[in-house]
Amino acid sequence: MKMRRYAVLLGLILVVGVVLSACGSGSSSGQGGSGDSFKTAMVTDTGGIDDKSFNQSAWEGLTKFGEDNDLKEKEGYDYLQSNSASDYAGNLNRLVQSNTDLIFGVGFKLAEDIGKVADQNKETHFAIIDSVVEKDNVASIVFEEQQGSFLAGVAAATKSDSGKIGFVGGEESELIKKFEAGYVAGAKSVNKDIEVDVQYAGSFGAPDKGKLIASNMYNSGVDVIYHSAGGTGNGVFAQAKDLKNNNPEGNYWVIGVDRDQYDEGQIGDNNVTLTSMLKAVDVAVARVAQDSKDGEFPGGEIVSFGLKDDGIGIAETNTEAYTDDIKSAVDEWKQKIIDGDVTAPGTADELKAYVDSL
Repeated sequence: MKMRRYAVLLGLILVVGVVLSACGSGSSSGQGGSGDSFKTAMVTDTGGIDDKSFNQSAWEGLTKFGEDNDLKEKEGYDYLQSNSASDYAGNLNRLVQSNTDLIFGVGFKLAEDIGKVADQNKETHFAIIDSVVEKDNVASIVFEEQQGSFLAGVAAATKSDSGKIGFVGGEESELIKKFEAGYVAGAKSVNKDIEVDVQYAGSFGAPDKGKLIASNMYNSGVDVIYHSAGGTGNGVFAQAKDLKNNNPEGNYWVIGVDRDQYDEGQIGDNNVTLTSMLKAVDVAVARVAQDSKDGEFPGGEIVSFGLKDDGIGIAETNTEAYTDDIKSAVDEWKQKIIDGDVTAPGTADELKAYVDSL
């Protein structure tokens, strides 16, 4: 009799456990959800959702995740635009208050606010792109930008007829210095004597400044410019296209960033986009969102993407400009990086040591 009573009691406990478990599923507490109960959103930096670069790529990834999971825009996935840095905290808190399960901060400039808001809302999941925030409820998504930029430098040096190439950065920072260092190293690997004109616009949202810098560079003999400048890079494309329109035989090449910017270089029958350094922000966003929805959110972890896992790459869309000799050179150096024979530098000190070793 005692054994039977224990069996019945155990059965009741199991039933109650199942009921409670069912009641707890699909909540918006930040611990993952199912079906339409899961909500995710992103806060842009000041570059805007249509910057044709970083923010746009992140939104494309979130949109794909939403569509793959039959979520409705504005309900299951959304974004809030930041017009200035003062908008970051407010936008993050608005999404918390709307019971968003997973909130992305797009860009390293949101790191400080992500950290503060995450501390105040430990049941909500956050993800920061291009920075590291050491919190249990924050996933840090980073990329090996110096690797892709190295390959961009190889392409630029192989393509250049003048022996002068350029780099246009947005705001000078540790992150953008990774792009610069990798690019210069790649170019010097092909031609140690190549001249690299490096300039910063001081903003990711100043296309007019980007256009002016590009004008000065092209006028000085630079024939390939790699930009890591967000919306400012649109000005680089605009200047290259203006010059190409006036002189169809001239060499005014642009290397895009973050996503394939081939379309941005189209001008009539010509295209000034040599290639683009591909940074799979869209893939990273979709993957982390799916993990969170599936209850496998990588909180407290650094999720890194590089050449080995196709998180970084080089576009080959412009087959007329991106010739076989460029592809061959890029593929050779890509394999060296993947095999560990070459380490792409990501800082000024690493760049100096690398160039000195050539």
